[in-house]
Order: sequence, then C-alpha cells, then structure tokens
Amino acid sequence: MSYKVLDLFCGAGGLSLGFKNAGFIIAGGVDFNKAAMDTHNANFNTKFHYCGDIQEISDITVVNELNDIDVIIGGPPCQGFSSANRYTPIEDDPRNKLFLEYMRFVRLIKPSVFVIENVQGILTRDNGYAKNKILEITTELGYNVSVSVLNAYDYGVPQTRKRAFFVGIRNDLNKAFNFDSIQPKFTDTTVFDAIGDLEQLENKANFNTLKEILRSPIQNYYYAEKMDQIANHDISTHSKQVVERMKFVPQGGNWRDIPDSMWDTQRNNRHSSAYRRLSYNKPSITIDTGHMNYFHPIFHRVPTVRESARIQTFTDSFVFLGSKTDQFRQVGNAVPAILSECIASAILSSILGG
Repeated sequence: MSYKVLDLFCGAGGLSLGFKNAGFIIAGGVDFNKAAMDTHNANFNTKFHYCGDIQEISDITVVNELNDIDVIIGGPPCQGFSSANRYTPIEDDPRNKLFLEYMRFVRLIKPSVFVIENVQGILTRDNGYAKNKILEITTELGYNVSVSVLNAYDYGVPQTRKRAFFVGIRNDLNKAFNFDSIQPKFTDTTVFDAIGDLEQLENKANFNTLKEILRSPIQNYYYAEKMDQIANHDISTHSKQVVERMKFVPQGGNWRDIPDSMWDTQRNNRHSSAYRRLSYNKPSITIDTGHMNYFHPIFHRVPTVRESARIQTFTDSFVFLGSKTDQFRQVGNAVPAILSECIASAILSSILGG
C-alpha cells in the first residue's frame, strides 16, 4: 500500500525527499517562501501545492482536497510557547499561529501519523514548558506522541546536526513510535564521502570522468545515472584577502590559525566557526543558511550549493531554484534527507505495516 504525505512548512523538501525515498507518496506541500515552494514543486509531483499564508487555506479546502492524507510532516515554529506567557492562552499569542495551523490540519485530516521537527532546545527551554504544551495539545487531539533528539550523523548523514522530533500515532492504531526502531542508512560517513568525488570537476575533469570514479555506497546514493551534469555547483569567488587568510587554515582549523598580521583589527572573541575549514575525514559541522561559516577542506572557498546539499544528503537529481542566496537558505533550513528517510522507514515498518 502507498501512503500519502502532506508536508507543511515544507521548504525545499528535505523531509519530503526522505519520505519519498522510503516509499511514501508526497501528495502536498505548503510554504510561504516562493523560491522554496518553486523548488519543492519542481522536485515533487504533488496534487496539492500552496505558496502563501497557510491561514488562508480554508477548512473546506483541507477536508475536500486532503482527506486521503495518511501522514503530516513539517517543522512549525513554536516561539510563543514560553513559561513567561503561561497565563495567556496560546491562541492569543500571534507567534503561535503557525503551530496552531499545523494542528488545525491534524485536527481536520486526522492522519494516522504526524511528524514535527524543531530545534533541540524546545525540549528543555523553560524547564520543558514548550514540549509539555505540545504534548498536551497533541494528546487532546487523540495521539500517542513520542519525543526524542536525534543526531543526523548517527543515521548516515555526514554532518553533526541535532534536532528534536515529535512522532504522533493516532490512538485507534494502538501503537507507539519507538525511536530505537530507527535504523541508520549508512555509518561513519565523512565530508569526503559526501563531496570528495566533486573535487575532480574543479581539477578540470569532465562529467563523464566523474561518472567513472569508484564510489562509496553513499556516493552512489547521491549519484543520478541519467544526469549529464551536476546542478547547483557554481563555485564562489572570494576576495584576495580572504583567500590569503584561508591558505593558513588546515582542515578542522579556524581563524585562530591565521597570523595576527593578516587581520585589520586584533580580536580574540571571534566565533569558533569563523574561517572554519571542514575536514575530509570527519563529519561536517551543522550546515546553516549563512554558508560563510565554513570552507571547503582543500579549496579556498565556501562549499557550493551542491556540496552543502550533499552534506544535507540531497541527491544530485534534486535541483534547487531561486537565487544562490535562496538556494543556500533552502539547503540550510532543510532536514537531512537520509535522516528523514530513516524515520519514514521506521514509521512504515513498525506503525503502518509496510
């Protein structure tokens, strides 16, 4: 049986890609950002896609067009869940409107499963107030909810990235999700596993040569047989000053490796990620939306959109649209696709029955 998924606040579609790769059908996507929604539309053949304010999607539309959805996924903002506002109804705090919209879709559709992703701090902030409110609301809607923090690296992503996940199972299914049931797709992946083969393109090899390189299992995962080029791999150029500084930074190093004489101002309080060079033989630091906090392991430049996307485990056939800034933001905001796939596979096998 094929199960249908609706991705709310979908962005480019990291969660969607993982569920698709696990065998689900991506039936819909909703996001306010046009560039991200354009990317999602270009990569998923959804029957329902909406770019705009989620509040403007009527209850009637949800019930009539999305009544066959089995799973709702997404990362709704929860900024208004604060113990400082404990005497204010959550529906009166405008910061909660997007989370409540996610819950509106759950209430109207009554999916078998929902998945919420958020920063790990949501579980401990204000002594767990936000987490407890989310559990209270989802329990009232009739779901048995499990919560855990997952590190993407533990499931085959070549990156250290910790995020909180809530997985809700509708009560009538009489099941609970066990995070221990999630199995990794790969193990001990590194930055080299993710992007090492792309180095050949910068060394003037053509794409056909790249296709002949002996690949690791994860590189075979990225690779798309029918492609004739690597998309979103435009190389950034930097000022001579930046390049000269980076020449002093070894893999795993940062701004502290740069001689004092090369700085315009003398400071000892720069962030540790400034001029950070990734290491080929280790997982990446967390990929963010700024794309200027980490440099390529051997080249004196930031990773391309494609290299960052590989570290986020988007396959090479996944194409990002919009400006380069838009693309970097889409990549940085995404849930790593392999982590999503591992979660989806566990839901499929242990909850929905394959």
